[in-house]
Amino acid sequence: MTDGFVRIWCLRHAESENVTAGLAGAVPAAPLTGHGREQAAGAAGFLTGEPIAGIYCSTALRARQTAEFLAPAPDVTIVEMPGLAEVGIGSYEGTTDPAVHRLTADVLRAWVVDHDLERKVADGETGREVVARMTAALGVITRAHRGETVAVVGHVASLTAALAALCRLGADIWGAPLPHATPFAVDFDGEDWHCPSWPGARPRWTMDPFR
Repeated sequence: MTDGFVRIWCLRHAESENVTAGLAGAVPAAPLTGHGREQAAGAAGFLTGEPIAGIYCSTALRARQTAEFLAPAPDVTIVEMPGLAEVGIGSYEGTTDPAVHRLTADVLRAWVVDHDLERKVADGETGREVVARMTAALGVITRAHRGETVAVVGHVASLTAALAALCRLGADIWGAPLPHATPFAVDFDGEDWHCPSWPGARPRWTMDPFR
């Protein structure tokens, strides 16, 4: 193990009200559901015993609420980072239109499978913009925690886009949308990123990926 090694336990936030309501987009004010709080507690149990030195999350309420379950001790700080936010879809933010849900899935597939990072939904973010801000945020985290283990609570589409690019996962993960509150290890060895396994294998995308 090199001095620059960092282990990040990544996870999508637990189930939230925007998901159960079918709202597309970042929807930053949506809280966890009761079931989501149970999921977050389960994630905390999974990480029991891990030497978590810091917890990072997006600025979305559901990510912060999930992160609060993970803190193993009062002295472990939770840091909110705008760079970890869900993908922005501009004027379509908050819609329940099924056509937009299909479009978001198609755009994410283009990013992950076709490596076409110029696609975007409406006047939202391109894949290139999402990967750049996520990479910058993860870079801040790894520089602050060399030789340590941390947790990052994010969102299904932005985590997928960033890790597909950084870990060169590509089409291997398509059809396996990240389930709620399921930690998985992502390692940075000081130079390269590695994602040994990807959770949530399913036959196909069954939900709007941008939330």
